Amino acid sequence: METRKVQVTGGSTYTVSLPKDWATANNVSSGTTVEFHAEEDLLLLTPQREEGRTQGELDISGLTGEELQRAVMTMYVSGFDVITLTTDQMTAGQRRTVRDATQGLVGLEVIEEMPDRMMLQDLLDSSELSIENAVNRMHLVSLTMLDDAVEALVTDDSQLANDVVERDDDVDRLWFMTSRVFRTVLRNPTAANEIGFPRETIYDLQSSARQLERIADHATKIAELSLEVGAIPETAADPLRELHDEAARIPEMAMDALLTDNGDEAVDRATEARLNVETVEELTRRVDAEIHEFDPQLAQVLGLVIDSLSRTGAYGANIAESALQKAAPRP
Repeated sequence: METRKVQVTGGSTYTVSLPKDWATANNVSSGTTVEFHAEEDLLLLTPQREEGRTQGELDISGLTGEELQRAVMTMYVSGFDVITLTTDQMTAGQRRTVRDATQGLVGLEVIEEMPDRMMLQDLLDSSELSIENAVNRMHLVSLTMLDDAVEALVTDDSQLANDVVERDDDVDRLWFMTSRVFRTVLRNPTAANEIGFPRETIYDLQSSARQLERIADHATKIAELSLEVGAIPETAADPLRELHDEAARIPEMAMDALLTDNGDEAVDRATEARLNVETVEELTRRVDAEIHEFDPQLAQVLGLVIDSLSRTGAYGANIAESALQKAAPRP
């Protein structure tokens, strides 16, 4: 860290010198225009950025299937607005995989195709995206998925179970979007102002989105298990419903705490959510003991369901921690 003394010139202008090493490394010299970005008690300075879209190019030679899909997602989350995928000869399978990948990413579209390349562009501006709305949507979808997954299990409803599995794509799409916004804010000091939240709040929202994405994954897991196991004994249904209700209360209360602007109310709700973890842990042990009376194969499957419900409570506690951090006074 370097320090500089503020000086006054002309009787009213505050001036401060720039560290030479930083200026040299960033091509700042006499006549260079720099940008100042105010963020509460911080003043960030950067060399003036050229207007335009952030472009990235990736050689996808040899990449197919999930590996290629993951590469496209990584470029998107990293914040590139224009993504050019190149190879000597683009195969039909590669093109199909790229198109499938764009379907799972908010705002990304194929805008150009050539024999040796595909160009993708994000058609949305970061300032047009509401990360808070996206996280709230993830909250509603993921907990509804969990509710439906447990219902599909105890009622042997394969149609409902398949619907839960399909909805996981919606949560993943929102998760990738929130990750993109978060990384954009880390890289670009103006992005937080455009989005309308302090960077600390965006971090809390992104951290909570990660927990919601995991809850959706466990809902999907329960739905898939219900398709495998078929009908379960009625004596197992009520304990599983009870465990679900208690576990789901934690992320529900935690999200209420995260999204409220009332600091005292946020602390109360987040604290209540965290206190409920012990209740879920005790109930988990009881239900786990009860399922051992069933057939070993069924008991093993139900044990996985119980584990997923227990983890849901733990993920909710993590959201409550983020809510407490968001509500804490700024130093």
